[in-house]
Amino acid sequence: MREPRTVRLATRGSDLAMRQASAVEDRLSDRRTEVELVAVETRGDQLREELIHRLGRTGAFVRALDERVMDGDCDAAVHSMKDVPTEFPEELVVAGVPNRAPPHDVLLTPDGGSLADLPEGAVVGTSSLRRTAQLLAERPDVEVEPLRGNVDTRVEKLLAPSRQREHERRMEAEEAEGAESDEDETDDRTVEEWFDDLTEIERRALGRDWETEFDAIVLAEAGLERIGLLPHVPYERLPVSRFVPAPGQGALAVTALDGEFAEHVHDRVDHPRTRVETTVERTVLETLGGGCVAPIGIHATLRGEYVHAAVRVLSRDGTEEVSETRDLPVGDHAEAARSLAEDLAERGASDLVEAARVREGEEREAPR
Repeated sequence: MREPRTVRLATRGSDLAMRQASAVEDRLSDRRTEVELVAVETRGDQLREELIHRLGRTGAFVRALDERVMDGDCDAAVHSMKDVPTEFPEELVVAGVPNRAPPHDVLLTPDGGSLADLPEGAVVGTSSLRRTAQLLAERPDVEVEPLRGNVDTRVEKLLAPSRQREHERRMEAEEAEGAESDEDETDDRTVEEWFDDLTEIERRALGRDWETEFDAIVLAEAGLERIGLLPHVPYERLPVSRFVPAPGQGALAVTALDGEFAEHVHDRVDHPRTRVETTVERTVLETLGGGCVAPIGIHATLRGEYVHAAVRVLSRDGTEEVSETRDLPVGDHAEAARSLAEDLAERGASDLVEAARVREGEEREAPR
């Protein structure tokens, strides 16, 4: 009887990354294959948060994992698709693309409000150039401030000010021998009862340090879903027609050396519909050449014999844009996606990308 084989999957060590890798582990495991998750500390995990943007997400979070595969220490690596560069070492392939999670962006507020409800001058947190530009295009009256960290950390930073203030208010009221609060005269819960009614993420927010008070933050729905937070936080799903997702958002990519094992991963993991949709998105991105320096949203949806593609390229302040939706033939989806990107480039998208690249270079060279 053949001995079980152990497959080593490289992944980042965050809760979200480990959950994503576990989903791939489940697809690869069988009675003859054992899967071991190998947590790798990436360059991005070592850097201070404010330096991650200057390095670039692909440099921060992808290379270290793929190096473990190329060195032979791991058999494959599991990435968030949107972090994977369109150009990477020729000996590697995207061997598997699992079924995609929802690609939408979502808006979270401390008390469940919507984007339309935000007051003028509201502070919205995100460190995504695309989300920043799309927010400013929709609501030029809001202030967008950087927000980094793991998904749960970002949610805790949003909730911390309001939950800490409420805790302090209730403590003071209880110390004043139960004096009722003018803010909520109907809520007569003790501090302990109020605490018991909080969700786990709200309880953690009570101990979270924060510097900026956010009125709202924008995150990927997929990340919240994968770490189990989606049912526990009020959110507004933003429409993909205006908040066009990042290429590959919600999808995973399993990279491996080109060869027999990559074919095995493809057979066990690959989801044909997601493969087609993300191929369209990544082909448009590669042709435009925007990478992580320009605000580009690309979303493809397979609809029978066609792939419906929506592309939105903006200036970083959201005041200029080139956009289009087009149905691409599924039988020639990659070449049709390339043609779509070339048309957008001729209409001014390449100018917006170049302007973003110039600004990115200036920011990298600016003293900190």
